[in-house]
Amino acid sequence: MRLTVGQAVVRFLAAQRTERDGVEHRLIEGWFGIFGHGNVAGLGQALLEAELTEPGSAPYRQGRNEQGMVHAAAGFARMRNRMSTLACTTSIGPGATNMVTGAALATVNRLPVLLLPGDVFATRVANPVLQELEDPRGFDVSVNDTLRPVSRFYDRIWRPQQLPSALLGAMRVLTDPAETGAVTLALPQDVQAEAYDFSDALFRPRVWHVPRTLPEPGALARAVALIRGAERPLVVAGGGVIYSEATAALTAFAEATGIPVAETQAGKGAMSYDHALSLGAIGATGTPGANEFARQADVVIGIGTRYSDFTTASRSAFADPDVRFVNVNIAAFDAAKHAGEAVVADARAALLGLADALSDFRTSSAYQERAARANASWDTCVERAYHLGNAPLPAQSEVIGAVNDAAGPRDVVVCAAGSMPGDLHKLWRTRDPKGYHVEYGFSCMGYEIAGGLGVKLAAPDREVFVMVGDGSYLMMAQELVTAVQENVKLIVVLVQNHGYASIGRLSESVGAQRFGTAYRYRDASGRLGGGTLPVDLAANAASLGANVLRAGTADELRAALAKAREADGVTVVHVDTDPLVDTPASESWWDVPVAETSSLDSVRAAHAAYLDGKTTQRDYL
Repeated sequence: MRLTVGQAVVRFLAAQRTERDGVEHRLIEGWFGIFGHGNVAGLGQALLEAELTEPGSAPYRQGRNEQGMVHAAAGFARMRNRMSTLACTTSIGPGATNMVTGAALATVNRLPVLLLPGDVFATRVANPVLQELEDPRGFDVSVNDTLRPVSRFYDRIWRPQQLPSALLGAMRVLTDPAETGAVTLALPQDVQAEAYDFSDALFRPRVWHVPRTLPEPGALARAVALIRGAERPLVVAGGGVIYSEATAALTAFAEATGIPVAETQAGKGAMSYDHALSLGAIGATGTPGANEFARQADVVIGIGTRYSDFTTASRSAFADPDVRFVNVNIAAFDAAKHAGEAVVADARAALLGLADALSDFRTSSAYQERAARANASWDTCVERAYHLGNAPLPAQSEVIGAVNDAAGPRDVVVCAAGSMPGDLHKLWRTRDPKGYHVEYGFSCMGYEIAGGLGVKLAAPDREVFVMVGDGSYLMMAQELVTAVQENVKLIVVLVQNHGYASIGRLSESVGAQRFGTAYRYRDASGRLGGGTLPVDLAANAASLGANVLRAGTADELRAALAKAREADGVTVVHVDTDPLVDTPASESWWDVPVAETSSLDSVRAAHAAYLDGKTTQRDYL
C-alpha cells in the first residue's frame, strides 16, 4: 500500500487495540495536534484525509498548548486504567520542546502517551532550517533529543523503511504495565510527506494483550510466611491497585484477613472512605490514624506503590525497628524497594493468591477495632474541617467540603499542585476507585484543567470537578478554550488566594517567612509586600468562553456548584479563600532541608526542628 509516512502512522494507529480479561479497547482513541511547518504536510494532511474518507478512524482535536495536550492525554490514559490513550503531534522546535514537561509527568506517573513531534529535514538539503538547533557535536542532534530522558521509548524515523519496527516498538511499551510512560517517535518533516510501499500487513487490526502476571510460587510463599508472622500488618495501596482493577479484591482481602488499608495519592479510592478497615491517606499528607498504624506496623504490604517520599514520610513513617516489607508490583524495580519480599505480579492476581494462601489468617479483633475507631475519629475531623465557619473568607477545607458534597458517588475530582493535593489526600471522601484524580507523582502546576479535559473525554458520563489554585491557573488555563470548542462539560473550581499557598506554608516551615510567595506590589522598601495585585481571573476565564460564577462564602459556593451541575459546557466557579488556615495535621514529616546557618531567628528555629525530624529517618535494610 503506497502511503506517505504520515498517512501510514495514522492508519496504523487506528488499527491498534488492547485487551485484558477478554475486554478489548481502542489503544489510540484520538489525536491532539498543533500544526506548523514541521507536521502540517505530513501528519496534518494525513489526519485531514482520514477525517474526510474514514470518519471516526482518527478523531482530531485542536490543542492550545503542547504541554496541555500531553497532560490531557495523560489524564485520559489514567482514567482508562492505561488501556487507552491519545496521540499528540506538534511542529518542530518550540512545539516539540513544549511537550517535555508533559512527557516527564506521564513517565513519572507510568502513564502511556504517544508523542509525534516534527523534526529537522532528514535530507539536510537546506540546513539550518527554521527552528533547528545547530550542535557542533553532530548534525543528527535536534531539540527533540530533550525528550529522550523523559521518554520510555524514543526513536527518530530517518527513512520510511524504519517506520514499521518503530511503530511496533512504541506499541509494546505503551501497552506494557511495567514499562509504560511517554513514547516519542520523532518524525523529520520531509520524511512525514515521503511516500513508500508499505506492507498491507502493517495496517491489519492488531490486539496487544495486557497480561495479568501471576506471582511466582516461591515469592508468594515467602510473602505469605512473612505476613503470617505479623501481629500488626498494614496494607499500603498504591495506584497499581486501581490500574489493575483490583479494588474489589483488596476489600475482600482486607475483610478476610482483618488487615487495615492506607492509601497513597495514586491509590486513593482503592477502598471506600467509610470502610471500617480504611485508614485513608498515609504519609506526609496522611491522616493521624494511618500514620500511627504505619509507625507501629511490623509488616508493611505495599501493593502497586513505588514508595515515594510523601508515602514514606521521607522514610520516617515506618518506625518499628524490625519492620519488614512485602512488595507486590508489576515492576521488579519497585518490588525490590526497602529490601522487601518482592512479588512481581499483577495486583489483582497477587491479592487473590495471598487471600487464598491466608484463608486461615486473621488479625486480632482488638487490632481491627482500633482501625475502626481511627476511621470514625478521622471522619469526625473531616466533617469539622468541612464546616469551619471561617470568616470573612472560607478556608480551603470548606471549599473541598462543598465540592465533595456537590459531587456524586461516581464523579471525579481533579487536582495536581499546590496545597490542595495534600488537603484533598487527607480530606476527600472517596466512594469510587476512579473518583479521585490527583497528579502527585510530578505535582505539575498547570496540569489541572488540561488533565480534567482528558478525564472528561475518557469518562463523559461522569461529572468532573477541576480544583485549581490561582498559581496553577496562571500557568496553564488555555485548554479551557479546547473544552469550550468541543462542548466538553467541566466544572472548574478556581481557588483565589493571591499567591502560592503551598510554598508559602513550606517557606514558613523552613524559616523563610513566606518570601516570594504572595502576589503583591512592591512596597516603599522595595520588597514585594505592598497591596494585592488587581488580577481578575474570573474575568479571564469568561474571556476564554467559560460560564463564570463568583462565590464569596462557603454557602455561596455551594449554591454556585449546584448551578454548575445544571449548566452545559464549561463553568468556572471563582472563590476567594483564606490561605492561612491549615487543615488538621498529618502528624508526619517531610524532608525539606533548612539552611544550616542564618542570621534569622526563624531559620535557626526551623533548622533545630529539622534536625529533630532527621532523627526519625532511616534506611529499610
